[in-house]
Amino acid sequence: MWDLFVTHQLQASDLWADVLAVRSQRPLVHSITNLVVMNYNANCLLAMGASPVMAHAHEEVCGMAAIAQALVLNIGTLEPYWIESMRQALSVAEKRGIKTVLDPVGAGATSYRNQSIAALLAQANPSVIRGNASEIMSVAGVAVQTRGVDSGADVADSLQPARALAAKTGGVVCVSGEVDHVLDASGRHASLSNGHEWMTRITGVGCSASALVGAFCAVQPDAWRATLSAMAYLGVVGEVATEQVMAQGKGVGSLQIALLDQLQLLDQATFEQRLKLAVSA
Repeated sequence: MWDLFVTHQLQASDLWADVLAVRSQRPLVHSITNLVVMNYNANCLLAMGASPVMAHAHEEVCGMAAIAQALVLNIGTLEPYWIESMRQALSVAEKRGIKTVLDPVGAGATSYRNQSIAALLAQANPSVIRGNASEIMSVAGVAVQTRGVDSGADVADSLQPARALAAKTGGVVCVSGEVDHVLDASGRHASLSNGHEWMTRITGVGCSASALVGAFCAVQPDAWRATLSAMAYLGVVGEVATEQVMAQGKGVGSLQIALLDQLQLLDQATFEQRLKLAVSA
């Protein structure tokens, strides 16, 4: 069952309405993402009902950003050419006023990653920054030990830096972990306790979370609620899919497919019954 402190009149049915909006409106989500996860990100967006486009060529990146409903930037396999593509697309998105999502994969691991993130933030503040505890702390300017692209910090330690980062950018910050936290510059803070540890054993699930946030931001004007809806949906999807795979005696290879199936098929009753959400002012 889900535990909800009602704030800002938010209800579980509101989050489900955002799910239906993605399915019905099929927003075009422009993703400049990393080579490791590109295929899975696209499939997750398609299963959700969104329309993905993975375009990074300088010759078309601005044109694609000019027709998309949301822009998602992921620096997982960064290089100068791709960072310039992201910078150009971000500039167009800012001028158009569409929502942007930054996934600062591996922030803090190398000076080049940090410099690339700084260059993007100097171009424009994204609507949403989503990452694990170490990544968010690093983007917020806190020295933290990282393990490549994996978090080396506790989520609890990242909350104050996340609040500071949200205040600095004026946007939303989402910290992913065993419990996901979604904060914004106005002080809203929600936590989600769904999901399963097996989700961390599949490359691309975290990056796909950022892609889904982009899809939800395309149909829900409130970036905080959009981020919350996307993370809530994926968390419940992950629980249901993992339980199905375990019941069949299978492992994380099968979970990849089960996640796609549940992204498409999860129903409202299951979502509302399983959702574990707490919202505070």
